[in-house]
Amino acid sequence: MRDTPRPQGTVGDLRPGPPQLRPGRALAHTTGASGSGSPHRSDGRPPQTPRGVRRSDPDGRLGTTPPVPGRPTSFLLLLLAGLVALPAVLFALITWQVVAHGPLLRLDSRLSGALVHPDRFSELLSDLGNVQVAVPVLVVVLAHVARRGRATGTDRWWLPPTAAAVLMALVPAVVVPLKEWTARPGTPVVPPAVGYFPSGHTTTAAIAYGSATLVLLPWLASARARRLAVASCAALVLGVSYGLVRRGWHWPLDVVAAWCLGTVMLTALALLLSRSRRRSSSGTPSSSSGPS
Repeated sequence: MRDTPRPQGTVGDLRPGPPQLRPGRALAHTTGASGSGSPHRSDGRPPQTPRGVRRSDPDGRLGTTPPVPGRPTSFLLLLLAGLVALPAVLFALITWQVVAHGPLLRLDSRLSGALVHPDRFSELLSDLGNVQVAVPVLVVVLAHVARRGRATGTDRWWLPPTAAAVLMALVPAVVVPLKEWTARPGTPVVPPAVGYFPSGHTTTAAIAYGSATLVLLPWLASARARRLAVASCAALVLGVSYGLVRRGWHWPLDVVAAWCLGTVMLTALALLLSRSRRRSSSGTPSSSSGPS
């Protein structure tokens, strides 16, 4: 059988126009018969290879053509939305029960009666949520992070400390109006008064220790150190919460509402810091070395 002669082209052949098609071959890349301009078949029908009919996924998931790097997947977006939406909904539900004197308060009262047992240890734990204790810890961490960021030439080194300080300043601006609006009385252990919802000590501890942990994590060298920082933060917040309920300074729902409020605020801070780090890493790298 005799093969069809092929043109002898070279790399340096610069003749104008597309390469000549060989006689007797299917015109696989000519315009379709219907004038649709399909590059796959001469009769304008859709291609039969799966690659030709696939569409690019805007999220850039694996298996799309082509994947789009740097964009969060739908799962990550749903996870972040859940971290904000679920605590926010729970906080709204508890606040509604407090304002409407709903049946959830009766369960809260029984639980408080079973947990209250004032002692010195619970009082010391609750003191960890005082502004005089939690805020100085945050200030020390922010000063350390700012000094290291400036010394290493980190892009926008001032943003994490500033954002954490602003978030801490927002705590009384958010908690005090809620206390005045709900006007919830205290437990039988404390003197008669109102304004116990949500727990200001718990919110202060969550934002102060949580913000300090978030801005410090990128500067910790090992995964073990990061896990220790997160565990220490959780232990401090839980210790303050336990001490407040055990001492009788707050109802359990006051503390749970403060957890929800703190989670929403800290998630917003974490998103801001993560976006700032991605923007810094996508820009021109600094000549100085990053955090060790």
